[in-house]
Amino acid sequence: MSGGRSGNSAMAPKRQRGIAIVLAMGVVALAAMAAAAIVVSQSTWARQVELTTDHLQARAVLLAGADWARVVLADDRRVSNVDHLGEPWALKLPPLPVENGELVGQIEDQQGRFNLNNLVVDGKINVVQLVHFRNLLATLGLPDELADALADWIDADSLPQPGDGAEDAYYRTRNPRYLAANLPLIDADELALVRGFGDNVRARLRPYVTALPTFTAVNVNTAPAEVIAATIDGLDLGGAQLLVAQRDRAYFRSTDDFLRRLPRGAEAGAADISVGSNYFLATLRVTIGGAQARGKALLARGSLGWPNIIWRKFL
Repeated sequence: MSGGRSGNSAMAPKRQRGIAIVLAMGVVALAAMAAAAIVVSQSTWARQVELTTDHLQARAVLLAGADWARVVLADDRRVSNVDHLGEPWALKLPPLPVENGELVGQIEDQQGRFNLNNLVVDGKINVVQLVHFRNLLATLGLPDELADALADWIDADSLPQPGDGAEDAYYRTRNPRYLAANLPLIDADELALVRGFGDNVRARLRPYVTALPTFTAVNVNTAPAEVIAATIDGLDLGGAQLLVAQRDRAYFRSTDDFLRRLPRGAEAGAADISVGSNYFLATLRVTIGGAQARGKALLARGSLGWPNIIWRKFL
């Protein structure tokens, strides 16, 4: 019996040593896994810091790009009050090298588009401009009732247009519920809130409309044929396309120059057209390292001096 106890006692240290080795191997494995996790997290963190830094730099360059647009527009105004598509501001900025990246931008004349806020002046619907907007909708193959819905969205009262208007009573039925703005649009993207202006409608309208803070005339030197045809009474799309073709060869030097080229029977209101512009949209894209930033700025240019930024946003 004593020999059996002696054998068991001899085997106990071996088992203990075996357990210790297994535990030690487990600790080493866990340590290795922890070390690998730390290396991965440090690498991820470093990459995130790098991307964050690049993105901050890209946004800073984006803001500087808006100042580039302001310089171009200020210089242009010193040269002439006539704006056309052959001027330096209308050319796309070629990729401009910046540290570890590039800046790309362009400036677009917003008075070459139909200003949606022209529909309402001093809180009241401008009947002439409402007709012009209906003309544009017809040319683009869009429903006429969109004009009434938009007029109601902008005008100061809460009475829907007798045809196809939409005021608070309609928007309260939406989910979520909201009210008509009864104020001018800040940006044409706000159309997404207006009855009938779904994705397809907004995409169709986008090249032809804008939202500016004051009543504006259409610059016939930069407007597409569709906007010119909508603005000039008695002018169809074909006639507007001929005017655009003439303009491409020689821009209109004055409103009188434009009026002389109108076909018989076509008429334009004195306040409806111009050959110069004050509102421009700068669209910019910056790439730095692995980060990219995009943004837009609406610029307002006066008779002299530095253009003001009406709004700007990152995209």
